[in-house]
Amino acid sequence: MYIRNLFKEKKQLLSFELFPPKKDTGEESVKAAVDELVKLPADYISVTYGAGGSTSKRTADIAEYIQNTHGMAALAHLSCITADRESIELMLGDMKLRGIENVLALRGDLPADGGEIASDYRYASELVEDIRLFGGFCIGGACYPECHPDSPDLETDIENLKRKVDAGCDFLVTQMFFDNEKFYEFRELAAKKGIDIPMVAGIMPLTQASQIQRMCILSGGASLPSKFTRMIGKYENKPEALKQAGIAYAVDQITDLLANDIRGIHIYTMNKPETAKTIVSAVSSMF
Repeated sequence: MYIRNLFKEKKQLLSFELFPPKKDTGEESVKAAVDELVKLPADYISVTYGAGGSTSKRTADIAEYIQNTHGMAALAHLSCITADRESIELMLGDMKLRGIENVLALRGDLPADGGEIASDYRYASELVEDIRLFGGFCIGGACYPECHPDSPDLETDIENLKRKVDAGCDFLVTQMFFDNEKFYEFRELAAKKGIDIPMVAGIMPLTQASQIQRMCILSGGASLPSKFTRMIGKYENKPEALKQAGIAYAVDQITDLLANDIRGIHIYTMNKPETAKTIVSAVSSMF
């Protein structure tokens, strides 16, 4: 169930992302979220990877549950910034035994304390190459429509992205963004550099005022269009209204992206299937 084959079968894919539990006691609630998400017309579900590999086993557990219990393609995240080649090889071997066939190759976040990185990897492109050499996986990569926060400028970032694609990426998933025009500009620049693999748009429905600052930091400083900031200003003290407005904004983004030939929509669910259901009910006829 390679995701690269799904792109050959369909013009536009729909997918979801969720995160594994931080503790073993939370696994059932995450599986319950999976049980709801698989009822929706999605093509695959991705599972994130905790900082420093802190949830690596749980990531594989949930990905295995998605694929082997529900028969839906799972995309297991894998980061390398604190890993050595031996540990990466062990994790890939474990994924293969579990029947997981798709990996999102990530560098991962640098340690917050600025400490030394005891790692065989400096860049995600090096991880992509090792996964390709290991064999048996479809490989996804991440991209930043408004430049990776550690890159000096967008041109350099796209050159680095091209190296990652050339190393063996089959498709790309963007970090969340809120301004579609920024994405279209990025997609055009990437195409000019010869990046021609499917690019999937990551959409985050912001439904709580407390999410906004944190999510913008996580996205590497995504631009907030005036339409978005007006929405926040109007409803920040009205939680239910803000939730509905955030969902409506995400639906508008997706509608516009689908009309502009995006290859896929990837919804960051925050493990909230009800929000995903509401969005999908509004856009499912467009796929």
